[in-house]
Amino acid sequence: MHFEEGQTVGIDLGTTYSTLAQLDRDGNPVAIPNEDDEVETASLILLTDTKHVIVGPNRTRASVEDPKNVVERIKRHMGENEYKRTFDGRPITPEFLSALILKKLRQDAQKRIGKIANAVITVPYYFNDARRKATQDAGRIAGFNVIDIINEPTAATLTYAWHRGELGAGTAGGRARKALVYDLGGGTFDVTVVQYTPAHFQVLATDGDVQLGGVDWNDRLLDHVAEEFKTRHGLDPRESASTVQVLRNDCDLAKMELSEKQETAITCRHAGKAITVRLTRAQFESMTADLLQRTSDTTALVLQQAGITAKQLDAVVLVGGSTLMPCVPAMMENLLGVKPYRGLSPYTAVAQGAAIHAAILEAKFRGGSEISEKIRKMLAAVKQENVNSHGLGIVATNPKSGRAINHVMIPRNTRLPIQVSQVFKTNRDGQERIAVQVLEGDAPDPNACSLLGKCRVTDLPPDLPKGSPVEVTYAFDASGRIGVTARDKTGGKEAAISIQRRGGLNENQVDAYSKLASEYQVD
Repeated sequence: MHFEEGQTVGIDLGTTYSTLAQLDRDGNPVAIPNEDDEVETASLILLTDTKHVIVGPNRTRASVEDPKNVVERIKRHMGENEYKRTFDGRPITPEFLSALILKKLRQDAQKRIGKIANAVITVPYYFNDARRKATQDAGRIAGFNVIDIINEPTAATLTYAWHRGELGAGTAGGRARKALVYDLGGGTFDVTVVQYTPAHFQVLATDGDVQLGGVDWNDRLLDHVAEEFKTRHGLDPRESASTVQVLRNDCDLAKMELSEKQETAITCRHAGKAITVRLTRAQFESMTADLLQRTSDTTALVLQQAGITAKQLDAVVLVGGSTLMPCVPAMMENLLGVKPYRGLSPYTAVAQGAAIHAAILEAKFRGGSEISEKIRKMLAAVKQENVNSHGLGIVATNPKSGRAINHVMIPRNTRLPIQVSQVFKTNRDGQERIAVQVLEGDAPDPNACSLLGKCRVTDLPPDLPKGSPVEVTYAFDASGRIGVTARDKTGGKEAAISIQRRGGLNENQVDAYSKLASEYQVD
């Protein structure tokens, strides 16, 4: 693992807010405030004019800007090749826009802690390969040496263990503990069961939804107010981008107010008309009950996949700002019979965990960092084991129907690292090569899965009869990297393969966007 000269940090790159943290010399994970002395920076971008952008502006201010110049919720578009946007006469991607947020975090933090070079960036556990690569590319474009990508609930578990004094060799140990981490952020959701001792963290099961988060609760409020306006005035305020922008901000503020109070009011102004809608917490919870139920169903499923019951849990840990809605801890306690642990900041726990993970990597692979020797030795002993959040399959032919199917080689929630081999048969006489299509997903239909890449297996022995056996091996390492090999079992000769990832940015594009990002002034 390569470290560059400079500080190492952990970053929670969120849908609505982002945070940067670092482990101090005494082993404390500390969120670094931005230039406004806030530990969170809004993941919001104003594309103002040539070579100038504003990152993390006050959301009220952003609500009155031209909607064409406002970028928000970009995390939900990571890994999407079809995302199209133009600024300053150039096409820009989710990776580039996310890089501007990361650049702002780095820029502000460097004023406090000095030069920053290396970073661990968090992602939802349920991010697929394309989204993870896009996140890593965003970090590189922003000028970071991205030493690792860590899953958000794993990061939160590290923070939880640190907070309880249970992290690292030599700390209080005893039996292995089991924690369920429920992470409901602004735009993504996942739930994970982790079993851990002070020096060993093992993910047992995970599941989630990259299109479910606090913004969906906001949108329900917005739709409710818009429908009331439409009933009263016969006009739909959602047809105006500028009205939606203002209303979306007001609904976010109303949601937060309902976490503290039993009632709120939202005013909507559109086309010279206005309406004020009063709403109780009970009404809000009723209109969003199905969203909460989706998280409840996922939680129950993950427990089942982990092979444990709620009674075997030692802790239920809530992270993500959206868990501050009173309905969330109430639902979790009712579902699991365990009172959620609220000792962590839902805003900074993930970034703090990323900083801990970064320090663990430093302790293992780098000398001369800022942490003390005592902390270094303690962290160097920590071992982490993950599972894959998506199945890994191969396009095969069903011998009965003749149809293409996704044959899952490595099911999701399989402990990593893992290596699996299986024998397939050639489809015709004299076949010289086969095409291995690597799929991500568990659905039987290949079209319902993501194609990670195509591997050309060449150099098969000549004159092979139809049905000759070819052994295909999938290897999934601890960091999520995938290797595929094949061997002709007739002649015993290994076939040559090459894997090319589909989609995302290539090296030249990353370099080009890195140069472009360096030219932009970010305020």
